[in-house]
Amino acid sequence: MAEVAAGAPRVRRRGRTTLLIAGAAVLGLVAGTCAGYLVQADREPTELPYLSQPVVKQAKGDGPEPLSAAQDRKVKVDGDLRRLLVKRPKGTQASKYLMGKDGWMDVADYAESFKKPDVGFKNLVQDEFRRAAVTGWQRGSTYSVEIRLVQYRQEEGIGASDEFDNALFWAEKDSGTDSWSIPGTGDGMAYVHADPDTRPGYLPLYEAEAHAYRGDIAMEIWVYDSKPIPKKTIMDLAERQMGRL
Repeated sequence: MAEVAAGAPRVRRRGRTTLLIAGAAVLGLVAGTCAGYLVQADREPTELPYLSQPVVKQAKGDGPEPLSAAQDRKVKVDGDLRRLLVKRPKGTQASKYLMGKDGWMDVADYAESFKKPDVGFKNLVQDEFRRAAVTGWQRGSTYSVEIRLVQYRQEEGIGASDEFDNALFWAEKDSGTDSWSIPGTGDGMAYVHADPDTRPGYLPLYEAEAHAYRGDIAMEIWVYDSKPIPKKTIMDLAERQMGRL
């Protein structure tokens, strides 16, 4: 299983240009304030407006119709997150190796998918992990799919975006990897790794993955097979799953 290693960069540093512009703005503010005091000192006092103001009448008529549950994304993503996962295709069997319970992964379950679970756990707490929904299926003895929707509280940060950046950082480090943008997702990317994982006594294991995010939800897709995985397979899965978000 592909895993996110700990230690990837989490926060982008503010560039030097931004700091210079901010410094110039502060200096301009100080200089402008001093000049304003000098000009105001030579002017006649200005009469203040009356405290009482005309009453603004309340608008009449019906307001806009509230969004339906199907249109209101907040209602959708705060409900049962498992309902937003793509459905298992016909002719496949439910995966026997999914982590978590009943389609849910808590922070401890999700941290176990990291190469260093203890570091992963700390990062997830820092990133305000909320919950994760997972599904997966297999066909035959070699082909399998796992899809996760990982949601963050995002009260003080942008956890979904940060974890997305972290996933791309590690996906792009693998040699022999082809990548494509996922249409309609902004920065979403799909990857097919050409070099299989080979171990004595086992069939070669090929891997493809896709990552994207929308709002407070990060999407992860993993596909495994004993033969090379076509671009169409991972792209179709990614587009279908993001379409449900």
